Amino acid sequence: MARYIGPKSKIARRFGEPIFGADKVLSRRNFPPGQHGQNRRRKTSEYGVMLAEKQKAKYTYGVLERQFRNLFNKAAKSGGITGEVLLQHLECRLDNVVFRLGIAPTRAAARQLVGHRHIVVDGQVVGIPSYSVKPGQVIGVREKSKSLEVIESALAGFNHSKYPWMEWDAASKSGKFLHVPDRADIPENIKEQLIVELYSKN
Repeated sequence: MARYIGPKSKIARRFGEPIFGADKVLSRRNFPPGQHGQNRRRKTSEYGVMLAEKQKAKYTYGVLERQFRNLFNKAAKSGGITGEVLLQHLECRLDNVVFRLGIAPTRAAARQLVGHRHIVVDGQVVGIPSYSVKPGQVIGVREKSKSLEVIESALAGFNHSKYPWMEWDAASKSGKFLHVPDRADIPENIKEQLIVELYSKN
């Protein structure tokens, strides 16, 4: 299972964005980590900017390099706009869909729920976070897991109307994946074209 287990606030401060979710440390210290983080004026090379954007996308979605490269290659062969298709593939991952549905407070928590077999797809338990959800499929909480505190607290007050490509049924604690999201609907601040340019150099 691909997961980052290091200091999350340090990574968020590096990119200046709460990529792992709400971050109290980032809100207080929104500058790069390290002794000279606040005064650092070092100019980043063009390659460094592109590499940083790829790293940000990997950390945001919790994907390791090999998986990320495979998704990029798949996107490059799709015939669409490579960068946009890459983000769409990332959005279709089961752990991300569970997060977007509000079943888990973070993608890391969503990966854990999937890995511990608390999530069903079309009524069948799926324990693979990287499973690619298809339009029309219904993602829900396993019957015996519906009373888990982490799930109930995550769902409490969650706005299920903010992602137009999904439809939520509160009674059954399940959501339907209506369609692959358009790039304009994906809220992540990722400059995917820089990732495409980076891989084109390798």
